[in-house]
Amino acid sequence: MNGPLNFSADALAHEALQMQQKLSAGVETLRNVDEVEYGATARQEVWRDGKVALYRFVGEKAPTAKVPLLISYALVNRPYMVDLQADRSIVKGLLARGEDVYVIDWGYPDRSDRFLTLEDYIERFLGGAVDHLRDANGLDAINLLGICQGGAFSLCYASLHPDKIRNLITMVTPVDFHTPDNMLSNWTRGIDIDLFVDTLGNVPADLMNWCYLTLKPWRLFAQKYVGLVDILDDKKAVEDFLRMEKWIFDSPDQAGEAFRQFIKQFYQGNGFVDGGIVIGDNEVHLGLIEMPVLNIFAEQDHLVPPASSKALKGLIGSDDYTELSFRGGHIGIYVSGRAQKEVPETIHGWLAQRSPK
Repeated sequence: MNGPLNFSADALAHEALQMQQKLSAGVETLRNVDEVEYGATARQEVWRDGKVALYRFVGEKAPTAKVPLLISYALVNRPYMVDLQADRSIVKGLLARGEDVYVIDWGYPDRSDRFLTLEDYIERFLGGAVDHLRDANGLDAINLLGICQGGAFSLCYASLHPDKIRNLITMVTPVDFHTPDNMLSNWTRGIDIDLFVDTLGNVPADLMNWCYLTLKPWRLFAQKYVGLVDILDDKKAVEDFLRMEKWIFDSPDQAGEAFRQFIKQFYQGNGFVDGGIVIGDNEVHLGLIEMPVLNIFAEQDHLVPPASSKALKGLIGSDDYTELSFRGGHIGIYVSGRAQKEVPETIHGWLAQRSPK
């Protein structure tokens, strides 16, 4: 007989039994689970500046692309979300299609990096990697794929050095930081960032992670761990879960001065839209970006709302602008099954149409 909540005692008993079986199986699964690592593809270090390294990914076959593709990821997480595991790797998809793929690893800043600035990250590190690839390949310009904050860095670099970037791809990249649905921006605009950085120095990774998790507290603090019970009898699924958790919480601290400048000029000043982004002595103007641009955004992105990314179209000077709207979220755009099919193929096809003959 069903009660006022419309479920029966038999249904409750059945669900309790299933839960007990899952938990019992989980004891055995967790006993046998393997150590998990992220970063599935072999890579070779080809350039370094201090803690910042440039890696070339090594695929199963030699690349056929004539122009290398450099990935610039955000500072707040490790860059290997694009190469999380063998069956969830945008990098593997690009390599399989013949692209020559590189990634910047920003390293782990410590107290000696407290006064690194945006100029260091954009001109010295990103620019150094670009120049290395140009010189090593005998090219005037390379292809650049900027992701999230790394996309904002890439937009800055491409506007300051348009002659060095042949094709620009931005992925889940914030451009208009003041869209009404940008919760992170609404929080950040009220911070006394000078007091914040002067007090902390470098910004601790745990604090940054806490802020991101509290954007979706139910989903990220409770629901996903409750959902873990459903996969406790599946060793591979548990390992996939642990690999994602390891990536999430393996976050570098943020160099204090660069963090101060980024919050002030981007989140508080909305500099791409309203002006005022200055890197070193040079002001960034997106209208100077005249090379082809592919802008990929996620429709359910809670960190970079689609409207924030789509603002790019009206700000750049390029007549060759393409958008890909991906059905998924900020992380799903890297690791979902749909992403493995759509994202590498879109990037490769778009670049192939614009490759040197």
